[in-house]
Amino acid sequence: MQQIYLPGDNERGRWMRLDAARILKRYFFCERALILSQSGWLAAIDSFDVKTLLPAFSWQDAMIANALRERVFELRFPNRMMEIGDDSPLIEVFDAARHAPNAGAFVLSLARVFKPALLAAYREYEQLADPLADGPILREIRMAISEKSEQIAALTSMAQALLRSAPDQAAEAAAWVAELGLRLLQTGGVAVEPPHPALNSGPVPGQKSFKLAEVTARDARFHRCRYYWPDVTDPAFPYGDGIRLQLRSAVSHFNEVWAVETGGAILDAFGEELGWEFIYDAARWTYDESRHTRMGYERLQSWGYQPEEIPLGSYIYDSALGQEPYIRLGMLHYFETKNIGKKTKRAEAFASYQDKVSQHDMDFDWADETIHAAYGHRWLDALRALYPERVPDIDTIRQRCDELVAHEVKSATPADQAEINAIAQAMIDKAERLQ
Repeated sequence: MQQIYLPGDNERGRWMRLDAARILKRYFFCERALILSQSGWLAAIDSFDVKTLLPAFSWQDAMIANALRERVFELRFPNRMMEIGDDSPLIEVFDAARHAPNAGAFVLSLARVFKPALLAAYREYEQLADPLADGPILREIRMAISEKSEQIAALTSMAQALLRSAPDQAAEAAAWVAELGLRLLQTGGVAVEPPHPALNSGPVPGQKSFKLAEVTARDARFHRCRYYWPDVTDPAFPYGDGIRLQLRSAVSHFNEVWAVETGGAILDAFGEELGWEFIYDAARWTYDESRHTRMGYERLQSWGYQPEEIPLGSYIYDSALGQEPYIRLGMLHYFETKNIGKKTKRAEAFASYQDKVSQHDMDFDWADETIHAAYGHRWLDALRALYPERVPDIDTIRQRCDELVAHEVKSATPADQAEINAIAQAMIDKAERLQ
């Protein structure tokens, strides 16, 4: 007698849990590739807006990537392996983004190729997934759809601005993006189906092998200099109170752009070696530093300062030139722990001046830096554990950072001192006229 069963041919049964896990894993590795390339490029991008907004996108990407990763682990329990595997043709295309011939080409590839591919993938997944079985990730997918849409709009504007400032690079950028788009199409794109084997392997025509910028690119709108305030090189110049403290704090916040660049540098240096947990922490760290930088800039703008009146120094980033990459991680940790105790006192001073915005920014900065100090300890210890013969203990690294910064400060010339004295005095004079 033939057995009869109740019907079960329903669209909700399209994927089993391991099918969903394979797809979400694919998305994770795409996001991871973009986080690393976006971070590595920070020091080489001169535009202040791009340099300080890309970290926000990397942080958003890290948030969705982390949610995807955790969901994969849930679906594949108890297996916690995350391997690229059959997705390598696709991930190789995403990894190629970092080898862009110029900054405009890199940002344009994000705007036209990679972010739209992920946006389309998330929209497809949202439409096809079972909201009952896959509900835990769909909320995050919907958030990613919203964020990717906003990112694409912003990146398109950024790319256009970068290429307007360097019109001779526009044709090269367009050719680069077209080739990447073709290669992505040949793999089948970021889809629910596995990618195809690569038809064209090897270097992308027009690529320039990525190398971290040891000397940073800086926005020409600002007053670019080595030292951003006179007291850095002249102990006799008072840190000050009142207007001087307000200005000094805002300029210091603005100049945390070195920390943004350094956060990108350590993500590039150690993302592969230290793994996802490090990438997740460092993406947040870099994003936080970009927020602090913009805090300072917005305060200075609110007081009427134009970009050309604002000093943008480089001495801290410069002090790690030619050093082992762990020194850059050490430098971030060194400055976080060096100054954290002063934050609450300065916030109190700003409160007494009725300067609520400076108080607000310093108050939130303090909270961020307590997190960052823990990041520094955690990952310097992790590097030491991995490479005990090469990476010294934290105290030794801090001492070395102190020596390197002191050497950079000592190398200031009379011209350097005169330059920063003049720009600081001009800012002070302007503030006093506003009273």
